Amino acid sequence: MSRFKNEIVQLQAHIKTLRIGASALLLIALVMGGGWWSAPRDLTIHVPPDLRSGSTRKWWEVPPESVYAFTFYVWQQLHRWPTNGEDDYARNLHVLSPHLTPSCQTFLKADYDYRRSTGELRQRVRGIYEIPGRGYGDNPTARVRTVSDRDWIVTLDISADEYHGSEQVKRALVRYPLKVVRADVDPARNPFGLAINCYEGAPQRIAAPNPEPPARGGLGTQGDTP
Repeated sequence: MSRFKNEIVQLQAHIKTLRIGASALLLIALVMGGGWWSAPRDLTIHVPPDLRSGSTRKWWEVPPESVYAFTFYVWQQLHRWPTNGEDDYARNLHVLSPHLTPSCQTFLKADYDYRRSTGELRQRVRGIYEIPGRGYGDNPTARVRTVSDRDWIVTLDISADEYHGSEQVKRALVRYPLKVVRADVDPARNPFGLAINCYEGAPQRIAAPNPEPPARGGLGTQGDTP
């Protein structure tokens, strides 16, 4: 009888061990399931624009070339007025608001109100483009200055053309020093995870690579606000 009793005791101990092991496996599965559930479903990885050569980067780092491309894209879209500056500028401020910090939105809204009150927007058509030879690839270190892993200063050398009807009323070559910050708060509306924080300093007129004669006539002047 003692032999059977010992076997029963051993079986009970083995069953207890199996129960403890199963409980431990269940606990591990719950922890892993919680980690999987809380993991981000999307990751933004910044890939250099030039894909002819390989690149190894940490996924959370934003390379300077991506910062420059984002800044130029948003700034160009902001200042694209295809039909009427009074309507287009206001619409651009609304559409691009996820790519601007709140303080920058307030600043640009005041700029819009000022330009509108002085008649600089009425029936104006505007477009800006990068001055040839003054893009990121020509001098990367001068175009993007890294302040921290969340802050950058981007310098854009831009040519701005404005028309009233078919008449060109302004051509200005302007250097914009812009602050850019990391703002990964709304991936649905801003997949870049960056935001423009307006000017680091006042925009400056720069000399034209090749002097051009001023536009004749028109409703504006070469001295208009950049």
